[in-house]
Amino acid sequence: MSAPARILVIDDEPPIRRLLRTGLGTQDYAVVEAADGASALSALAGGGVDLAILDLGLPDMAGHALLSAIRERWPDLPVVVLSSRDDERGKVEALDLGADDYVTKPFGMNELLARIRAALRHRLAMQGERPVFRLDDLSVDLVRRIVRLGEREVKLSPREYDFLRVLVQHAGKVLTHAQLMRHAPSSSDPQYLRVYMRQLRQKLEPDPERPRYLLTETGVGYRLRAPES
Repeated sequence: MSAPARILVIDDEPPIRRLLRTGLGTQDYAVVEAADGASALSALAGGGVDLAILDLGLPDMAGHALLSAIRERWPDLPVVVLSSRDDERGKVEALDLGADDYVTKPFGMNELLARIRAALRHRLAMQGERPVFRLDDLSVDLVRRIVRLGEREVKLSPREYDFLRVLVQHAGKVLTHAQLMRHAPSSSDPQYLRVYMRQLRQKLEPDPERPRYLLTETGVGYRLRAPES
């Protein structure tokens, strides 16, 4: 039996840490706690952490500064950020700094657990990237650049494919507009990102007005839903 994933909870509020310790423990995650940035860095330096949950409001250092330090020293560590509901700018900044996802306070434990599973799956996928991505009826062959819905091949323009490829390579992860423009250089204007998304939904979604695959994170960016397994 493999060892349970070890999650570092970085939050200065004891009730939040207690809630997360209990909720994550029911799913057999091993939980380590840190009440401030210094304790978090010390815990990470000790090794063995598989994912961090980071509250941006810490007493000894700005959460974004801690995230930058984590990304510099542990670039592959998945990080899920906890943010306040009205802090849209903070969410975007955290994602641009390399956070894998965010959950808005107050949050439901089921939502947080889903984001944790997606972040852990994304790390494994990036370590051994699969040549063919499959999500329900959608398949994307990253080697042959072939996109299918069921047995039907879908023709995409080169720029549409570039946009989809980036989302596939980061399935389950929110990508901000700035990240998408960095990864898909042909998309140099945020307006074009909306155009490409609309075109892709027309070609790939059963109902483009109610997307199942290509999801919008309002005011932040886009996410391709990750496969469940």
